[in-house]
Amino acid sequence: MFILKNKCLLFQTLPVHGFLETETEMDPTAESQVSPVVTQKVEERKKIIDGQYKCFEKMNRDQPYNKSGPYCNRTWDGWLCWDDTPAGTYTSQNCPNYFPDFDSTEKVTKYCDETGNWFRHPETNRTWSNYTLCIAHTKDKLKMAYILYYMAIVGHALSIVSLLISLAIFFYFRSLCCQRITLHKNLFCSYVLNSAFTIINLITVVNNPKVVQRNPVTCLLRSLIFPPLQIGCKVLHFFHMYMLGCNYFWMLCEGIYLHTLIVVAVFAEEQHLHWYYLLGWGFPLVPASIHAVARKKYFDDNCWMSVDTHLLYVVHGPIMAALLVNLFFLLNIVRVLVTKLRDTHRAESNMYMKAVRATLILVPLLGIQFVIFPWRPENRLAGEIYDYIMHILMNYQGLLVATIFCFFNGEVQGTLKRQWMQYKAQWGQRRREHCSMRSTSYTATSITEVPAFMYHHDCNSEHSNGKQTEDSELKSQIQRDIFYKS
Repeated sequence: MFILKNKCLLFQTLPVHGFLETETEMDPTAESQVSPVVTQKVEERKKIIDGQYKCFEKMNRDQPYNKSGPYCNRTWDGWLCWDDTPAGTYTSQNCPNYFPDFDSTEKVTKYCDETGNWFRHPETNRTWSNYTLCIAHTKDKLKMAYILYYMAIVGHALSIVSLLISLAIFFYFRSLCCQRITLHKNLFCSYVLNSAFTIINLITVVNNPKVVQRNPVTCLLRSLIFPPLQIGCKVLHFFHMYMLGCNYFWMLCEGIYLHTLIVVAVFAEEQHLHWYYLLGWGFPLVPASIHAVARKKYFDDNCWMSVDTHLLYVVHGPIMAALLVNLFFLLNIVRVLVTKLRDTHRAESNMYMKAVRATLILVPLLGIQFVIFPWRPENRLAGEIYDYIMHILMNYQGLLVATIFCFFNGEVQGTLKRQWMQYKAQWGQRRREHCSMRSTSYTATSITEVPAFMYHHDCNSEHSNGKQTEDSELKSQIQRDIFYKS
């Protein structure tokens, strides 16, 4: 944090030369009136100055070119630094992050011709680096970013709704109360909280330009004007990291319980759940707290949004360890299931079908997709497909878990069916009693002006069940009574 503040102060004293416009020479007391356009330009120029300074340092520090043959000298092209390059070869590096429409994942290329000179553009006759790919797919990637953004919001919202319905079912029906369902409840709660913090973070931080925008000229001013905003988004980030850890460690608890239940069946009946509570809710506080302290001390960026730091491994490392342990549990569980199916002499197709079914049920619960697909392909099309798959697996995971472990659960379905049949029976009984009371009331007051044919409108369902004859006899008897009494 000390380094960032000093860089911020240093930039306010930098002179403006060459391509830099004089807009940077302004009174710091007027920083609150700086427009966003000027602020963005100042940020771009500051990054270019830093890159140029580091490039000159690198060129002075590197050893001279010691290979035979012609070569192109190391140089600074105005945006990027290039090393000594053998003649007749292309060299490339990632696009700079100076401008918002530059894609830093694309490549910049520069050609050293056979004579040992950097390629010159035929129109301007000036040395030229190919930056065209930096903005070639920017619009497409921006469109895809918006699609993934809304996919994340919709996925987490659907997950919250489905998980709350599942929790209502688990809490309402006491017949479903057992250790396995108790673990499901805690896992679902962790999913709900994680999805809630994710949605809040996406809406209030990621989609808020005032929070995302970094303004190096107004570093000190921002720390005075927006401390609640800065502190609030960092606290939100801490809870987001904590709930993310809880999410995966409750997955680990589910894996441990399933492994104990299926593989170590001796202790399946009497498992102590307080150890699961300690692991699921308590342990994630440790990496989340360490990450927060380290981030505050060593990488205190805006709202801790940057991912360009190895401090994230403080949280992601234990999560990956939990996923690897769950991967071991999954493989061992499948091995035991396949062994048991072989021992029962089932058909081979049925054996493998059940093993695959068990695997597919456990994968969304234990989060093994992060271990199976840990790297994003470099190809653009393959990378987009990878992003869609990973967003579905990550953001819709709560919906998948609620569907598999509640809505598709045979025990839950049986309980709901019994409750529905009981409700139908009670409703039918109340309706029969209501119709019976109406019939008795009508018979007792039959000498009033109410015509007898209106009775058919109230209990029409009973008439359709073969009671027309009884009603006709009843009406005849009532008419005879009226005739004799009159």
